[in-house]
Amino acid sequence: MKTAGLKRRKLAIAVSMGFVAAFAATTALATDVHGHLQQENSGQPVANARVSLDGTSYTATADKEGNFVFANVPAGSYTVSVSQAGFAMTHTPLTVGSSGLATVTLSLKKVAELKGLIVAANRYDASSMQMDAPNSVNVLSAADLQYTAVHNVAEALGLIPGVNVTNTGSGYFSGIDGAARGEGVYATVRGLPADYDVNLINGVEVAQGMPYSRSVQLSLLPPSGLQTIVMNKTSTADMDGDAIGGTVDFRTPSAFDFAKDMSGSVSVSGRSESRARDYGNSGLGGGFAGDFQTKFGSEKQFGVYASAYYDYRTYANSEEAAATSAYNDGSWQFAHTDANGNNAAGYDPAKNLSSTGMNVGVVPGYERRYGGNFSFDYKVDETLSTYLRMTYAYAQTTEDTSFTQLIPRNVTYQEVGTSGVYTPNIGRIASRYWYETNPEVADLATFQVGGDKTVGGWTISPNVFYSFGDNDRPNHVEIDGREDKYSQTNFAYSGSTLMSYGAGGFPYPQLTPALLAQVNNIPGLYANDDGELTKIYSGQRKGGAKVDFRYDFTDGSLSSIQFGGKFTESVRNYTNRDWSTAGINDGVTTLGDLGIFTGSYSSIFPGQYNWKAPKVSESAVSNLIQQYLVSSDLDTCGDSLYANNYNCDTLRGREEVSAIYGKATFNIGNLEIIPGLRFEHTGIENTYWVVPQDSSGNEILGYFQTNHTVYNEPLPSVFLNYRPSDGSIYRVGLWQSYTRPSLYQLGSSSSVSTSQGVTTITRGNPSLKAIEATNLDFSGQWTNNNGGYASVAGFYKHLSHYIYDAGGQQANSSTNGGGTTFYKTPENGGNGRVYGVELDTHQKFKFLPEPFDGLGVSFNATRQNTKVDLGTTGFHNEEMQSAPKFMANAEVFYEKNGFSLNLSYHYTSAWLANYDYLNQGAPWDDLWIRPIKRLDLHAGYMFHNGLQVDFSISNLADNYSYWAHVGRNSLTISDVVDTGMTSLLTVKYNF
Repeated sequence: MKTAGLKRRKLAIAVSMGFVAAFAATTALATDVHGHLQQENSGQPVANARVSLDGTSYTATADKEGNFVFANVPAGSYTVSVSQAGFAMTHTPLTVGSSGLATVTLSLKKVAELKGLIVAANRYDASSMQMDAPNSVNVLSAADLQYTAVHNVAEALGLIPGVNVTNTGSGYFSGIDGAARGEGVYATVRGLPADYDVNLINGVEVAQGMPYSRSVQLSLLPPSGLQTIVMNKTSTADMDGDAIGGTVDFRTPSAFDFAKDMSGSVSVSGRSESRARDYGNSGLGGGFAGDFQTKFGSEKQFGVYASAYYDYRTYANSEEAAATSAYNDGSWQFAHTDANGNNAAGYDPAKNLSSTGMNVGVVPGYERRYGGNFSFDYKVDETLSTYLRMTYAYAQTTEDTSFTQLIPRNVTYQEVGTSGVYTPNIGRIASRYWYETNPEVADLATFQVGGDKTVGGWTISPNVFYSFGDNDRPNHVEIDGREDKYSQTNFAYSGSTLMSYGAGGFPYPQLTPALLAQVNNIPGLYANDDGELTKIYSGQRKGGAKVDFRYDFTDGSLSSIQFGGKFTESVRNYTNRDWSTAGINDGVTTLGDLGIFTGSYSSIFPGQYNWKAPKVSESAVSNLIQQYLVSSDLDTCGDSLYANNYNCDTLRGREEVSAIYGKATFNIGNLEIIPGLRFEHTGIENTYWVVPQDSSGNEILGYFQTNHTVYNEPLPSVFLNYRPSDGSIYRVGLWQSYTRPSLYQLGSSSSVSTSQGVTTITRGNPSLKAIEATNLDFSGQWTNNNGGYASVAGFYKHLSHYIYDAGGQQANSSTNGGGTTFYKTPENGGNGRVYGVELDTHQKFKFLPEPFDGLGVSFNATRQNTKVDLGTTGFHNEEMQSAPKFMANAEVFYEKNGFSLNLSYHYTSAWLANYDYLNQGAPWDDLWIRPIKRLDLHAGYMFHNGLQVDFSISNLADNYSYWAHVGRNSLTISDVVDTGMTSLLTVKYNF
């Protein structure tokens, strides 16, 4: 009873004190708070915005003049927050006195400006940009790029949900040779091939220099050359329409992105690659970079920013290439066959494979990159700003592949008892050697001049731009040798396969003592010829102009209208020429007699295969070829006439794209509605060489021919953004997009052949349709005040007229025609669909006690499905290339008092690389890439004097970087690349 009475007395005292406090508060009320909202650039009022005092119940809505009032606000310190669809969230401190009038004026930034040169310094800036954007985007900040152990921006994009980074693709990067470089090259977005993306630098669409596709070689760009990467997952009407996958904008800063009037940095770096050290090479690399910015003038109206970088790497990686041998040399069989070697009845062909040969190689290389960025900004007055932007990136790669080859010969089929089922028997193994180089010289540049002018409610933004890009293979050389050049009786073998398999399915060749002795004596093989030379040049020049008009209304639900136009003209050039020297047939000359070897590696694949591999001098091979090369050795297409061989692989293309668009923005409370319509007209002219034959089938002199293609694409869109609070937004987007076929598929070289009165014309197809997509995207994004961010997104795309990446071959090649004339051309496939779900979250544990408040975690994952009809019998339900079903990134980090520590894990599930790899006319022999797993570590410290030290290790667990295999669920015929670990140390001084 005493306890109950005491509680009641305490409760009465507490209630009384509450009334006293409430009365005291009411007697200290201040005069009303008056506020005004205006747009940051134009000064135009912002109507219908929701304004609140954080932590209180005070809210107001701005009138059509942008004015609002809080009545009877107690004295104290507050934060004024403004929420309005179409504008970035704004938070401003406010002090209210005990008497008098409190006023506040707030300037709001339109979120559409995200498409301009806004950069993000850290993850929190990045999450704010994502929340404020009018469309669905992912942003990588400068800190994201700095705190990761990646080689280039292609690999950095792999941190974004829904992005798969590939180290192989079209052109020079196809297959195992591209993967052996050990770095990411392309990025695919939401299951779509890389050439379904639009790639921008500071808003300028970059030139596409690759020879066979519209892809852009992103490995040109190092992370140090950029400040922010913005991945647009959806496309509004003011954006380029040929982006089914996504639009990636790589952004460099301007001087006005920095707080100081003058600042800069210099850095030096060193790197080491572990696989090269396994071979006894140094594996060392390094570089330096610097940037500088200053603002000057009487009102600091001028701004200059410049940066430059140089880096290089040396590497030596390992290749095991049974799949490549199966494709090039037929080194495979069915394990159970009929009498003719065909798949035995009742056996699943994908599970009935036998590997009967392989290539094993060492891939040493050297890569150097340099480039830089420059910007000049002039803020003439409050209504006019102008700018100049320039970027340049250059990369030169020298790469050699030294292959020991084991090729099956004299294969017969032996019946198992009287079952009618046979097994293959390898009669002998041919020991051969093949050396080739994979050089590349590539560059990419952008230039632009533009400005923004406001007049009343109008904003006018003109821009003139130019870009060029090249991807050349200037001097590719090859040379080979073989022990069976004159005799086919050596190295007898018996067995249905060459391989046994170890842990994880890794293949091991079973060598006889004689074969083992031979692979250790490559210089003793007979020389086949004096080498082969190939020169490939591919590039694009692209330029144009655009202008955007925007009008912002001061009242009503219609917030703004925007419209504009753009014209782009580009020119593509591609040539491929090949020379093969005459054979060496003296029965005496060996590879060792040619003077091309400089020593040997003690192990061809350290840790797996321990026979020796020769070291080759590329210059010695090139000199040998030049010594014996004559003009008649030109055999690019195997034609008999020199002019035909010289021109047969030449393609020139001109493409003009004209676009107009209009869109409006409606704000109804917290709901933003953005309907739009874009129209793009494309005219393409291709010029290519025709190699004809006469009526008797004899080759005659060819000629250049031209074809034309026109596309007209209306692209409607509508986007809904709902912002119920400061820390949340919900989006729905529906829009149309498309991708034009590559110029190679539209207008590749043509040949005309006649046989038995029937003429067959093989050529590109100017009537190919554009790939069209209807896209649906919906998402929710949330932030909290404790360093947290989360988003969930779903997407669906329906494709029509699908075309897959066929490299230098015709996509879905089909023969059509009638009578005595037939055409063999690439064709469109059927429909496809892509759908999936993305999750992205980041949380720093600021609420924990020190020192644990620096801890944090981040995680993103994507689950997607793709299905497409290639338009070929048996291939009506295929998955798309480079589209894994599952991707994830997980990170644990610590950031406090200048110290940072990041441990990150990346996982990508299996994905399809090539359709019908062994040309069996069915999907069971598709080439698949095994799941990729990578653990990375970064540690860094920022000193108070501006000195910063960062150290990172990529692939800490030393996993294989590439493993391709024939058949989705079989590792019997595999290609494997081991690139080891990469360590990078960077010391940077900021001033």
